[in-house]
Amino acid sequence: SGDLDPSLYRYLAQTESMSPARFNALVNDESGLLGVSGTSGDMHDLLAREADDAHAAEAVAMFCYEVRKRIGAFAAVLGGLDVLVFAGGIGEHAPTIRQRICEGLGFLGIELDAQRNAGDPSRISLPSGRVAVYVMATDEEIMIARAAARILEIEPPSSAASATDTDTERS
Repeated sequence: SGDLDPSLYRYLAQTESMSPARFNALVNDESGLLGVSGTSGDMHDLLAREADDAHAAEAVAMFCYEVRKRIGAFAAVLGGLDVLVFAGGIGEHAPTIRQRICEGLGFLGIELDAQRNAGDPSRISLPSGRVAVYVMATDEEIMIARAAARILEIEPPSSAASATDTDTERS
């Protein structure tokens, strides 16, 4: 859903009689890529549709713009960048999106190597670039399991497979 004015819920509750549950569904399930495209919140689907669907193209462009804007803001706060890392589903699996995000960020020293970006190597920037750009695989499920284990003060699983094994053993 992006940035929201904190008073939005109160406004919608008063003007639309919106319940907290409906507001939650609106901002967490029906906004963002889905809200802009009107068809899907899945980047893979939107990329496949963007040539024929102006709303899908707009959602993709908006996403890239927002990420690029955040990178620029963080670079300003940090006084520059040494490394940029793409991770998660889109960051790991959408070279087109990585390329579009990095367009126009050359002034920060970000220069992608088109061949590396299209392939599977971890470093996708030009060796001569001031900023190293990487793609990092993530395993969000294991990170959640480890955080839960820390909170519960139990031995965390060492991999997603062992998390499944541990859950099976306890059942």
